[in-house]
Amino acid sequence: MQSSEKDENSDLKSMGKATEAKSEELVDFSTEIMSVTEMEQSPDNSPGANTQEDNTQDSEMPDSETVKTADSDPLFPPEFDKFWKVVETNPQDFTGWVYLLQYVEQENHLPAARKAFDSFFSHYPYCYGYWKKYADLEKRHNNMKQSDEVYRRGLQAIPLSVDLWIHYINFLKETLDSSDSETVGTIRGTYEHAVLAAGTDFRSDKLWEMYINWENEQSNLKAVTAIFDRILGIPTQLYSHHFQRFKEHVQNNVPRDLLTTEQFIQLRRELASSANSHNGEDAPPGDDLPSGSEDITDPAKLITEIENMRHRIIEIHQEMFNHNEHEVSKRWTFEEAPLEKTQLKNWKEYLDFEIENGTHERVVVLFERCVISCALYEEFWIKYAKYMENHSIEGVRHVYSRACTIHLSKKPMVHLLWAAFEEQQGNINEARRILKTFEENVSGLAMIRLRRVSLERRHGNMEEAEHLLQEAVKNAKSSYEGSFFAVKLARHLFKIQKSLTKAREVLLDAIDRDRDNPKLYLNLLEIEYNGDLKQNEENIIACFDKAISGALAIKMRIIFSQRKVEFLEDFGLDVNKCEEPDEKRAHGDEAALMSGQMTDGDMQANQAAYNYNAWYQYNYPNAWNYGQYYQSSST
Repeated sequence: MQSSEKDENSDLKSMGKATEAKSEELVDFSTEIMSVTEMEQSPDNSPGANTQEDNTQDSEMPDSETVKTADSDPLFPPEFDKFWKVVETNPQDFTGWVYLLQYVEQENHLPAARKAFDSFFSHYPYCYGYWKKYADLEKRHNNMKQSDEVYRRGLQAIPLSVDLWIHYINFLKETLDSSDSETVGTIRGTYEHAVLAAGTDFRSDKLWEMYINWENEQSNLKAVTAIFDRILGIPTQLYSHHFQRFKEHVQNNVPRDLLTTEQFIQLRRELASSANSHNGEDAPPGDDLPSGSEDITDPAKLITEIENMRHRIIEIHQEMFNHNEHEVSKRWTFEEAPLEKTQLKNWKEYLDFEIENGTHERVVVLFERCVISCALYEEFWIKYAKYMENHSIEGVRHVYSRACTIHLSKKPMVHLLWAAFEEQQGNINEARRILKTFEENVSGLAMIRLRRVSLERRHGNMEEAEHLLQEAVKNAKSSYEGSFFAVKLARHLFKIQKSLTKAREVLLDAIDRDRDNPKLYLNLLEIEYNGDLKQNEENIIACFDKAISGALAIKMRIIFSQRKVEFLEDFGLDVNKCEEPDEKRAHGDEAALMSGQMTDGDMQANQAAYNYNAWYQYNYPNAWNYGQYYQSSST
């Protein structure tokens, strides 16, 4: 920068009170865009429930239910059902949706098109091009109000879509009555909504250009200057082009037409004061130069003042441009990165940069851009929600809701985080609903069932926690899955409810169903060992015998036999019980050695079995792998 920020602010103040008022406008920007993004419509709600904008046309907007058509309409085109069944069966089949929408457009059948488009947008609201197609279809049938409503629904879903704003404004220009006195105000208000919602986007230049050109068409040069004051402070791709146009704007018009009265008077006084300081303190003030808004009668002095004013206006905005150029340079690398393998990394680094260096408003805008491009990547939604935790509780809830109900309905992690967030806020019933709804939609995920159990346990609902585990054991799709939940249930009963008897029954039942699963025997031994060894000696020995005589692999049976000996050596009360296993072990080892079947590795394993520390450390073979129960879902 050529001067400090303080000097720049001082220069800007010379533009008068109107510029200060514009600064207040920019402060309101953050509030408005947050309201746009946070209050975005949920797909579960009727579009008719949308908050109405302060616009004269709102009273004329039809209820969206009149736009939609009942599913039972018998007059749909002949091939509609064929295409509809594909997407109804698999809503994630985007290609199927494309074929359906192409078909209804080709048939030009409005009821079928409404049904198809409305259903499509409940799954893919960020496809701005299809909002345009839908609005055009309504327009072709002369349904201007319905077309306007479609545009509004689309802009509510993706307020950052510069292209959709441009299409909507062009639609208004084509359809509104130019002779109506309210038309200009309606279009100007729409432009303002557009630049407030999407004007800080790095590629929003076309929208700003349209706004400037339209105000020029209205011969509202002061409004054009005010727009330039805003865009020259926003880092956009065509920042240099805007500054060149601004200089042309200043050079081609007289300052009196470009500035408000307050700005003009302030600038004239500033130039007069500067001229006096150059002429010396004792020089008489130019009494022939008016200090207000009066015209200068001397043509030469008038031309001089105009040129001086133009020079000063450009000088002030040059400092704004220099600062903005620096901001653009810091973002250019992110904006120009290739959209291939490095796209995700680029988005992550860009977000980190903006969080560290940008304003809250710019961070929110960038997140909204990111989740449009990367809507199916839960890491960005999670990052967005985590960022919003420091700014708005409702904002966090809104981000999670959009992610889970529209884009990531089958992704477990973002649902788990949403439920945890609601639990942290004290909304226990909402957390239960989130987890239960997800489990109903995507069954078979152990992590979801266990999180539901943990939720109930943390809030003292032990009976429900036990019921959930029992239900999981009962509905298990395989014996191995049933054993997994049986172990969880037994641990819950033993550790939480302090019921060794119930825990033992659960594991014994599980062993009867899955006799060759060593983890069940090991967990049964664990809970028996954690009890009174004198009272549980018979149960422990029975567990060892059950494992040794069961359907386990021979290697595991040998290990259990060796550990039975260790137990009897350490804790056995009857020496007679120690003799038989020890004798069998000796005969077994001798037979193995005689047959030459025991390798050096087996010898080491056999010796390790008599290492007491190995037992105490509980080095279970083949530890539970929770990941095997987590259903992988496509991105």
